[in-house]
Amino acid sequence: MNRRTFLTTATATSVGLALNGCNENNRKAIDYSKHPKKSDAHKDVHINKNKKTVIKLATSWPAHFPIMGTGVEKFAQRVKDISGGSLEIKLYPKNTLVPALAVFDACSSGQIDAFHSGPYYWKGKNSAFSLYSGIPFGFTAEEVNSWMLFGGGMELWREQYAKYNLHPLLGGNTNIQMGGWFRKPINSLADMQGLKMRIPGLGGEVFAKMGVNPVLLPAGEIYTSLERGVIDATEWVGPALDIKMGFYKVAPYYYSGWHEPGSVLELTFNKYSWEKLGFEHKAMIEVASSEMNANMTYEFHAQNIVALQKLKSLNVKLSQFPKDVTDAGKKALSQVIDELSSKNSDFERVYSSISKHLQLSKEWSDASLGYFLNIR
Repeated sequence: MNRRTFLTTATATSVGLALNGCNENNRKAIDYSKHPKKSDAHKDVHINKNKKTVIKLATSWPAHFPIMGTGVEKFAQRVKDISGGSLEIKLYPKNTLVPALAVFDACSSGQIDAFHSGPYYWKGKNSAFSLYSGIPFGFTAEEVNSWMLFGGGMELWREQYAKYNLHPLLGGNTNIQMGGWFRKPINSLADMQGLKMRIPGLGGEVFAKMGVNPVLLPAGEIYTSLERGVIDATEWVGPALDIKMGFYKVAPYYYSGWHEPGSVLELTFNKYSWEKLGFEHKAMIEVASSEMNANMTYEFHAQNIVALQKLKSLNVKLSQFPKDVTDAGKKALSQVIDELSSKNSDFERVYSSISKHLQLSKEWSDASLGYFLNIR
């Protein structure tokens, strides 16, 4: 082979090897799994461009009501923002479209698409519904969220609400609530006898066993009822909301509580309205509701710690229930649970799930958070 033939052959070989190397590198650099064929795309995805969906959502709270009402308003704006305006939540505060405590029926019948309220208001439909809000001496906000999301609570809730054509999501948590405002001091269990007290849910049934006459009133009627002596006491939420309601002006005795240690609020949809939503819109609502659920819990804590100082400056007397009242509350709770479980298999199923999760949670909380709080 002459020199010219050798150089030509060598050059061609080198170029061929270089090109093959480039092709091999390209094959390694491109991850074809990240470029699926059109047929592999998620079949549930529906592009919502040039299409606007409006959801009618009624609440049990007045317009711009702190934390609970404003939390829903922020949720609606969040949904609008992340959907690029293709999904609008049109809010109807209490009594603007339906009464505060009629939102469950209105949503079930399809009069509205969704509502924001509290599950314990509907215990007349099914006593088990009160359990989804929480129970006296039971879950904290963190514990009830863990049960709902990872302990089977959400599955039970949706199964039972589906019978009313409803689909619930977590919509916030009040965090631990105070025991209430009383016109007169509570020095013993005897002072509870015959009191007319605004208190809903299982807490109301427990207090009834203790000699109290529970009354269910919407937010706007509580202060005037307390002021006029129609009721003798009321629980509401905690310092942040209670101070705004002005209860301290007419019932100066304020007690720490155990009846609602972490009460769930709900964002519930008409099942048909929910199912006809596009895949992306459902996902957006789920993400925004999860954010609302967390933010509302944290905002309650942030505002309660400030409001408590204001109440102290107003010379509000902060107290704890006497031991005989708390002991009677635990005994009454056991009686209420046994009675409702014997009457309603739904209640029995839900409470059984709660009881198992709560027992494990108490052991962990006592060993961790309880220890820490006692030494902090």
